[in-house]
Amino acid sequence: MDPSQTVRSKKTLFGHPVGLYVLFFTEMWERFSFYGMRILLVLYMLDYLIPKTEAGFVVHGFESFRAAIEGIFGPMTAQPLSSQIYGIYTALVYLTPVLGGILADRYFGQRKAVYIGGILMAIGHFLMALEPMFLVALIFLIFGNGFFKPSLSTQVGNLYPPGDQRRDSAFSIYYMGVNSGALLAPFICGTLGQKVGWHYGFGAAGVGMIIGLLFYMWGQKYLAQDQYQIAKTQKTEHAPLTKDQWRAIYALGVLCFVNIVFWAVYEQQGNTIQVFADRNTDWHIFGWEMPSTWFQSFNPGFIILLTIPLTVFWAWQRKRGREPSTVIKMAMGCVLLGGSFLILMYATSGLQEAQKISFMWLVGCTLIYTFGEMYLSPTGLSLVTKVAPAKYITMIMGMWFLSSFFGNYLSGYIGTYYEKMTLPSFFLLLTTLGVVAGVAIFVMQRPLKRALGTSN
Repeated sequence: MDPSQTVRSKKTLFGHPVGLYVLFFTEMWERFSFYGMRILLVLYMLDYLIPKTEAGFVVHGFESFRAAIEGIFGPMTAQPLSSQIYGIYTALVYLTPVLGGILADRYFGQRKAVYIGGILMAIGHFLMALEPMFLVALIFLIFGNGFFKPSLSTQVGNLYPPGDQRRDSAFSIYYMGVNSGALLAPFICGTLGQKVGWHYGFGAAGVGMIIGLLFYMWGQKYLAQDQYQIAKTQKTEHAPLTKDQWRAIYALGVLCFVNIVFWAVYEQQGNTIQVFADRNTDWHIFGWEMPSTWFQSFNPGFIILLTIPLTVFWAWQRKRGREPSTVIKMAMGCVLLGGSFLILMYATSGLQEAQKISFMWLVGCTLIYTFGEMYLSPTGLSLVTKVAPAKYITMIMGMWFLSSFFGNYLSGYIGTYYEKMTLPSFFLLLTTLGVVAGVAIFVMQRPLKRALGTSN
């Protein structure tokens, strides 16, 4: 790295390196593209693609894929089939970061991996506009995300030296980028998909991915050198992992395992809760009907509004020695997530099939599980960059996303019970799963904190 680039990478804005904001906007547009596609996916399959294939339209490989799923789970109507496909897709999106992380650490470096992933995802989004290429498009998106996601997240940690207290707040700021893109996606991709045409929504997601890549290319000079390049230029010999490092990795593995349940419940918002929002929720405001996909703007909108107040609250607690550890924050996040669905359980008690509830019930539920997400997700990302050995950081970040892999698949499986259970019973199931996961982390907090370090 030349000296002028080193100086640029250390420039600050609002107390943080400028590179943080480059990564913020890159991730914002990538998440715009990802959530833009995810918002439409279940409704697209349920209302359009599956009925069309049943009428004889050919989607390459779809009938074989459906036969394989039904060979395991039995014959399915459109809703459970859509839920299963959604779960498989979103699960694989979080499995491939393990492979992408290994390749980034050993062969490409984090920057090249971001370019490879972004290009693959852009191709996937544009292929979604071609109905016969539906499954091919999903494959491009799955592998593209595998390269992109862990490599971009770890670059946030690279901006800060070990022990820098700004790291947690940096990941909260970065997480606002994630949710800024997620906030825009329903208004643009969701509206285009529902009101103009499905393919316009998917095409808009592809444009967002291109914008993110161009911004990342422009901001290279402000980023820190990644660990692969440092090792390559310095020819550093890496010592074997110490016993303490192995303990920390094992502790991360335990948290990943419990987090599976968190993501299985949380990801219902793009699956069964989106179906509930479309079928059983009244979206009229003063005579105007809001598109149901706008429901998925509530969660990122709340995150953007609440991130700064919550980080200020944590700082206030820290000064008084009362800030919860990362492990306790994650336990609280699970309990808040589960508790949020008590609102929908109450609202749907005695609800007849043709009846609808006010969208304000969904607003209340979303507000509570958003607090749960904010206590768990960004603190978990920060934790990985604190305790993961530098040589393996991208791979371990990919392993962290394994909990999302299993959780998203479980989300699809749980979603197959949506039509089999009453609505209150289904929401009670979600409540139970979230609360049990939180209690499990509370029970294991002491050994986990010892393994991760007293400050965690």
